[in-house]
Amino acid sequence: MRHKVRFALAGAGAIARSYAQVLATSETAELVAVADVNLDAAIALAGSAGCRVFDSHTSLIRWGGAEAVVVCTPPTLHAPIALDCVHAGLAVLCEKPLAIDVASARRMLHAAQTAGVLLTMASKFRYVEDIVQAKAFIEGGALGEPIALENVFASSVAMAGRWHADPARSGGGVIIDNGTHSVDVVRYLCGPITAIAAYEGPRRQELPVEDTAHLIARTSRGVLASIDLSWSCQPAGDTYVRIYGTAGAVALGWRRSRYRRSSQQGWVSFGSGYDKLAALGAEIDNFAGALRGEEQLLITPTDALASVEVISAAYRSLTCNGWVRVSESEAPAVAAVTPVVAAG
Repeated sequence: MRHKVRFALAGAGAIARSYAQVLATSETAELVAVADVNLDAAIALAGSAGCRVFDSHTSLIRWGGAEAVVVCTPPTLHAPIALDCVHAGLAVLCEKPLAIDVASARRMLHAAQTAGVLLTMASKFRYVEDIVQAKAFIEGGALGEPIALENVFASSVAMAGRWHADPARSGGGVIIDNGTHSVDVVRYLCGPITAIAAYEGPRRQELPVEDTAHLIARTSRGVLASIDLSWSCQPAGDTYVRIYGTAGAVALGWRRSRYRRSSQQGWVSFGSGYDKLAALGAEIDNFAGALRGEEQLLITPTDALASVEVISAAYRSLTCNGWVRVSESEAPAVAAVTPVVAAG
């Protein structure tokens, strides 16, 4: 029987609970520990999984029983926790955003390359089956030349009192939160982003960070992407991504997805929409496979760094009220990781 990669969770919040669900039934990985400075939260999460509990990521590292760590903490903690794990030889799958600034992201990736361990960003939408199929439509020419992409990640959620609305913990508002997903989806489907313009809407929730924003991005393929982000409104309809090309279109929805060729009448349904746990499961499988040396990372270190660079450019755009060029850097190459093998 193939050895399961031993994962630990650094952080015991909502996204960590979703990872715990996925790891409970994974065929490629298992949950062996949970660490959180809120020990009660760690105990509650670990109890359902029957695994070890630690009151800090440093205690988890000293234990030495994990092979990989999923960093699930607020973003300002991503870099210090990831760096500690990397220096201890632990592979790191870091929840989005990889870091709150470009310098921190580069430091994380350089440390991983130097240490010879795997580190990348977790971004679940790249693992949604309908999005993967949409990319196949684009690359296969079914839509002709892609021209425009529309993305809406919005919902009406009271954010006051949550870490997401505390810039000292989050690094920003809805742009760094929902927008990091948007940036990765655009890059995955339509190529690297070369320029971006960001505009903030009214702060309906009176938060210290932006709760509504509109972004316009231009990609290296000439595609224009329109991105609407909000914590303060509920969009109409079920679609969250639409891609328009010279020969057709694709509409990706939460419950179903459709495509249409210009030469045909009507839309054709495909896929079954968005399944969060299935996407996280595919993400864990991909990371475990890369750690074993069996497959390539779907989100590379270059992708991870680029997402931080684009989001940083979006915040610069807010201050200058116009377009900002994005010069994506090459991240250090994926480390030459020694494949994980069964003990004994």
